[in-house]
Amino acid sequence: MEAKPSFNPEVPSIARTYDYLLGGKDHYPVDREIGEIFIKKFPGAVQIALDNRACLVRAVTFIAAELGISQFIDLGSGLPTADNVHQVAQRANPAARVVYVDNDPIVLAHGRAMLAEDEQTVVVKADIRQPGQILSDPAVQGLIDFGRPVAVIASAVLHHLLDEENPLGAIRAMRAATPAGSCLFVSHFRTIGDPDSAALEAVMLEAFGRGVWRTSEQIGEFFGDMRLIEPGIVPCAQWHQDADPGDLSLYQQLIVAGLGRK
Repeated sequence: MEAKPSFNPEVPSIARTYDYLLGGKDHYPVDREIGEIFIKKFPGAVQIALDNRACLVRAVTFIAAELGISQFIDLGSGLPTADNVHQVAQRANPAARVVYVDNDPIVLAHGRAMLAEDEQTVVVKADIRQPGQILSDPAVQGLIDFGRPVAVIASAVLHHLLDEENPLGAIRAMRAATPAGSCLFVSHFRTIGDPDSAALEAVMLEAFGRGVWRTSEQIGEFFGDMRLIEPGIVPCAQWHQDADPGDLSLYQQLIVAGLGRK
């Protein structure tokens, strides 16, 4: 008897919808349907995904090249695309090691296929709401030396956790497990009390049952007593840009990023 798939292609996936918005190919009709709602109902909102991805590339480059950190744990990594964390980090430091963490079976399958021959990178099935599960995983323990600085990456993932799921506690546990010199990168949907972020939040809650826009102050709480590296928590389009991005659209102001150092 053929094994049943561990996912339902009739239920939209956050990772696959994001893949569709980024121009990828690993999605189903139900994911494209949700993606088209964003594209048609919120013109310009796709820029949120593009700005976030470009900011992640700059952040990983900065962490590896400027901070000299060679170990990364990417929480809720999503589907592989161009310039994945391990590719960016290893361009700056060929010895960089990366753990990808996700619980989406499609993400796990694609990630493991892509990284089958990369001994410096692993894909771990775990739930970011259970940091102990991540930290105790044998593959994580085998690849990451927690006696040396570690970069924890939470790119566009924490806004998919509801307040009652305790995202602050999960990140606090990850911070506590890493030594001095470690860092935390967070990008997150931000509300500025505008109707667009409220409408986008409503669409996500209806489609996925999750999606929380938080204020800059609430996003700052993820860093605890870490020192925020300049320019602090700012729109992704402005974070460590080589050139002035000019005036930002409203949508571009709704995705922000920050990097904290322990």
